[in-house]
Amino acid sequence: MRLIYRVTIRLALFLFPIMLLWGVMFYFSMAHEINDETDDSLEDYAELLIRRTLAGKELPRPGNGSNNTYSIELLPATAVHEQRVTFENKRVYIAEKEETEPARELTMTFPDKEGRIYRLAVSTPTFDREDLIRAIMLHIIILYLLLMLTILIVTTMIFNYSMRPLYALLSWLDRYTPGKGAKGMPTDNSTLEFKKLTLAAYSTIKRAESYMERQKQFIGNASHELQTPLAVLGTRIEWLIDNTALNEEQLAELFKMRQSLQRLVKLNRTLLLLSKIDNRQFPERKDIDITEIIRNEVEVYSDIYSDKGIECTALLPDSFVVSMNESLATTMATNLIKNAFLHTAENDTIEIAIERGVLRISNGGTEPLDSDKLFDRFYTGGKKGSTGLGLALVKSIAGYYDFKVEYSFKKNRHCFAVRMQ
Repeated sequence: MRLIYRVTIRLALFLFPIMLLWGVMFYFSMAHEINDETDDSLEDYAELLIRRTLAGKELPRPGNGSNNTYSIELLPATAVHEQRVTFENKRVYIAEKEETEPARELTMTFPDKEGRIYRLAVSTPTFDREDLIRAIMLHIIILYLLLMLTILIVTTMIFNYSMRPLYALLSWLDRYTPGKGAKGMPTDNSTLEFKKLTLAAYSTIKRAESYMERQKQFIGNASHELQTPLAVLGTRIEWLIDNTALNEEQLAELFKMRQSLQRLVKLNRTLLLLSKIDNRQFPERKDIDITEIIRNEVEVYSDIYSDKGIECTALLPDSFVVSMNESLATTMATNLIKNAFLHTAENDTIEIAIERGVLRISNGGTEPLDSDKLFDRFYTGGKKGSTGLGLALVKSIAGYYDFKVEYSFKKNRHCFAVRMQ
């Protein structure tokens, strides 16, 4: 979820109780103001009725155009006059409307000249609290939605404008490829925090580039320096085998040593090739027919693994030309095809095809490989005798030419794809 949406959701959750509290306070404030005005009106009307009663004048008759209603009741002689005025919310019958409505009622007592005590009840229609609550809640919801919509639009605009340096940095980090240098990093940034973040990212990448460069130099130098002593060891082992009288046990040990040395030589050669690829030491290119290379390699490995009874089907166009270094093109195709033959069970099938610029090689399998580690260097997946560099080499060559290598496992088949266009 994007940061702006996360902020908006949290803001909405924060504003909702505030808006609800504001609605409750607004309701009670409005009710108080209405009751206050109504009470003043009732007191004035009650004062008018008391003056007329005490003066013996005619009292207003019902239906005189006013919604006010009143009643005057003579209390028993034992009643005591209390200087108290009470207000109460209740429902009263309005004769003019012939219906019961919410009303505000004033109740008080007053004496006349003879000392008789009267109780006066005056009521007037007022607001319906349920209707007011519904109206306030409706308007709060509308206000809340409008407020959130406005906040969302304004916040999104301001947020996107303010966060442009961060988005530029994130976009640059997405495009960044280790080993190719920190080029094109955004520098137009006046916000202090983003400026510090950009400098920190730049510093980290520079350190990583420096470590990677030293690592590549070490691997390249070590592999290069190992070539001569490895060749000398191989020569001496061959000399011992050919020119000394050895018993069977000694000869078997020398053969094991030669086998281990050959594996070490192969490993060293591969590391040296990876180092050269990382250092981009294959600038020369020419048009290479991948189809021809694949046909030749399929023929070679079909002969090598003929005892396994593997059926290899190659659906290839007459030619598929790619601008590459010939040695790297051959290495990439060889490693993919060798990997398929090596890890295919007896009497199983291998399918090779090129369509729409994509080289696809699939072979049978029982369970998927670890796609997160499959192309890592020295990852063998538990296979004995493997150096764990074949697919890493394919990945490096593909990256050198901006190809994309993919792996998937479908219908009990391992599928490798190299997108060359």
